[in-house]
Amino acid sequence: MDMTYESNYTRLCGSMAGSPAYSHSSRSQQFYIFPLEIERLSGNRDIINIVVRREQLAELAVQSSGKLWVEGQLRTFNNRHGQGAKLVITVLARQLGFCDGEDENLVQLSGTLCKAPNLRTTPMGRDICDLMLAVNRHYGRSDYLPCICWGIKAREASQWTVGTQLRLQGRIQSRNYIKLTEDGPVEKTAFEVSVTEIEPVIRESSLIL
Repeated sequence: MDMTYESNYTRLCGSMAGSPAYSHSSRSQQFYIFPLEIERLSGNRDIINIVVRREQLAELAVQSSGKLWVEGQLRTFNNRHGQGAKLVITVLARQLGFCDGEDENLVQLSGTLCKAPNLRTTPMGRDICDLMLAVNRHYGRSDYLPCICWGIKAREASQWTVGTQLRLQGRIQSRNYIKLTEDGPVEKTAFEVSVTEIEPVIRESSLIL
């Protein structure tokens, strides 16, 4: 297992919410995308887009519905077409198969804080802190992943500076919101990592007095 994979790991189990559709081609491989619906303990559901190689679909013989487990990595790219979210977040599947267990939504990341934390308070009076984490991958590229912390962790995170190395665990969260445009209100979906555990990574050299 390479270091990039260890720093960006996702495991999901949920129900297919749509049939696979062609996404794109890269390095002579064709990729398809489909939505995976995962139920939270609260009963709410997150819809996460899964990107998979054509060969994986053929081997799995995926139907239009069914419950799947997926292991892979979070991926981001900037949408420059003007439609949909500006930052598109998907899960690139490394492995997948059928499952019959409980729904699962696990993310583990290790990366660098690349934007100053933004501490704010919800209308219900709860502290929340927005973080942007840069996670390296091969070929000198990085994925930029929005993360949110709550309560005490939010207040702690607000004290960190750009360049801080972090590792965290959480889940992928999808939420719908209304954006006002020149053509009227438009419903959009945002994706982020809702953090359950987070800590700064202390390098050994920093411990030397």
